[in-house]
Amino acid sequence: MSVTKYIPDTITSMNLLCGVLGVIFTLDGRPDVGFLFMIGAAVADFFDGFAARLLHAYSDLGKQLDSLSDLVSFGVLPALMLHVIMRDSFGGCCQLATFLPLIYAVGTAFRLAKFNIDERQHMSFIGLPCPAAAMICGSFAYLATVNDGGIAAQLAGLCWFVPVMAAVLAFLMVCEVPMFAMKFGGSHSDADAAATLENIKRVAFFSITAIVAVITVILGQNWALVPLLSFTSYILINLCFSFIKR
Repeated sequence: MSVTKYIPDTITSMNLLCGVLGVIFTLDGRPDVGFLFMIGAAVADFFDGFAARLLHAYSDLGKQLDSLSDLVSFGVLPALMLHVIMRDSFGGCCQLATFLPLIYAVGTAFRLAKFNIDERQHMSFIGLPCPAAAMICGSFAYLATVNDGGIAAQLAGLCWFVPVMAAVLAFLMVCEVPMFAMKFGGSHSDADAAATLENIKRVAFFSITAIVAVITVILGQNWALVPLLSFTSYILINLCFSFIKR
């Protein structure tokens, strides 16, 4: 029996473990720590797919385990982070509104279920990938937690902003807008116009990320601004290209 076929599933389990630990810390009032575990889950989520391709260790079990892990790490965890920052901002006021961001977890579940049965999403995505949406939620919650007087904390204190953000992200995850994958190349040839367009989107995204990172360092801003602004730009790039194409 080959041990290598279990390596991707083991890495996927680390994704799930990070998600569970993130949930524990978030419910304990530390969504900032929860975001760090979310990043750990994202790293594991990347490397389990990389390991599966490298070792040719694909399995139906791995596919289901990956989705279940993603639901916890990139669905339940970010939804609870948004709930907690609202709960801490409002105190005893508008408590019912603090549960509205949980709609994000429902959107993630539909997104993952749709992905598992959609044969169109091998080389790119239809709808916002849940790790990208989770990074926006997580970085926002992190900034709102560690910087009480910052813009993120002020926005979290508005009874409508976080629920609207959660609802918009949930909608983007299940909508029919094409979204590019992060990996270059694919099944298309270099001369293929579709592949070239996808690569242009990727170059634009990584360029914006690099620029944001440099400006963040120069201005001495919190590092969590980088994933927040970068993945927001990921959405905008895809929406702009989708609108132009139409």
